[in-house]
Amino acid sequence: MLNILKYTLKQLTKITIWRYKPDVIAITGSVGKTSAKEAIYAVLSASGKQVRKSGGNLNNELGVPLTILGNWPEAELKLVSRAQPAGEKKLRKLFFWLKVVVSAIIRVFNPCPPSLRSGAGRRARKSGYPQVLVLEYGADRPGDIKKLLEICQPKIGIITAIGEIPVHIEFYSGPEAVVREKSKLVEQMSVNDFAVLNFDDKTVMEIKERTRAKLITFGFKEGAEVKITSFENYFEEGLFVGVCFKIEHNGNIVPVKIQNTIGRSSAYAAGVATCIGLIYELNLVEICEALSSNYRPAKHRMNLISGIKDCWVIDDSYNASPISMKSALETIQDLKTNNRKIAILGDMLELGEYSSGAHKSIGKLVSGIVDFLITVGPNGKIISESAGLNGLEKDKILSFDNADEAVKAVRGIINKNDIILVKASRGIGLDKVVEEIKVNS
Repeated sequence: MLNILKYTLKQLTKITIWRYKPDVIAITGSVGKTSAKEAIYAVLSASGKQVRKSGGNLNNELGVPLTILGNWPEAELKLVSRAQPAGEKKLRKLFFWLKVVVSAIIRVFNPCPPSLRSGAGRRARKSGYPQVLVLEYGADRPGDIKKLLEICQPKIGIITAIGEIPVHIEFYSGPEAVVREKSKLVEQMSVNDFAVLNFDDKTVMEIKERTRAKLITFGFKEGAEVKITSFENYFEEGLFVGVCFKIEHNGNIVPVKIQNTIGRSSAYAAGVATCIGLIYELNLVEICEALSSNYRPAKHRMNLISGIKDCWVIDDSYNASPISMKSALETIQDLKTNNRKIAILGDMLELGEYSSGAHKSIGKLVSGIVDFLITVGPNGKIISESAGLNGLEKDKILSFDNADEAVKAVRGIINKNDIILVKASRGIGLDKVVEEIKVNS
């Protein structure tokens, strides 16, 4: 049944793309896909274009067609999300999939009025179909990117970051296999397409040799075409507000301020979005103004929120990999403050044989950064043990088997004005801890 559904969605999706001819922007990488997607949407929608972005984690054989075939309410998308147990709400799921298929058939076979036949872009605008689709392409297992490319070939392919130990490596033979999978996104591109690559990631930049597409790069390092400079986490009246930085391109420099976030991940997302804006011939000023005004990081991704006892919570509980965990810890390390720093960290999942070593490395890193460490999950204990062996005092470390246990204890640990980082893979459920310690407005 599932294979029939996938086949049906694939065929309807291909017909939809053929008929309406939207520009397709596809994003892959170990981290930063959703933030990049949100930033791109902020820039292009502000320019007046009709843009649709994928919701949640719709980045697989079912999720990508769903985005292309319609703009579905969030409540319906939750029915078919990974968070929804497979055996629950079967009837509602069935009716939703029927709705998707029937509405897609009506749309693709609805006769196009003569006045709309003069051009694909005009047809898309008049019909209400988006001019631009911004999609995430997940690569959880070998062959995933190939399957998605069979559904939809992008005009612009983006690789955000990969790192030495990529996410989902458990299902691959090694890091090189993950790189090969993700590089497929840009390998089949033509000379008229665009490949947007992270200049700061050595592994990503090695992929440039595998594509014929026009290259545009972003990053902090000298040599990036879209360069991020003067980055800082900024304060107003002694309170954290967000991040500010400058975007430099072809000698032009424009400032950007993004509220309610912290760390460099938002700057990288802005760098990606700037590349896309330039491809669409927007000027640097309007790109940066759109980012400052419209871009807000997705929920549970380096969100800066007020917590109980006047503490600050850095909510990065959506997911975790070695590269993103390291980045988040470096973010709180860079904060110039005398306030106590607490890290609430959980397992990084799907790392396979690399799991133990990766968690030990995080424990070693965290020992020189935080004043108090709380870990959750079996691999979280590896982080705790490593932190203790590397200098963090044992009475400054607590470990719990699951998020529910941590929730019960964490309120009593927090002191006034603490800075608290909360991060783990989604399956650990540390969003429960965030809900416990944030101030509900």
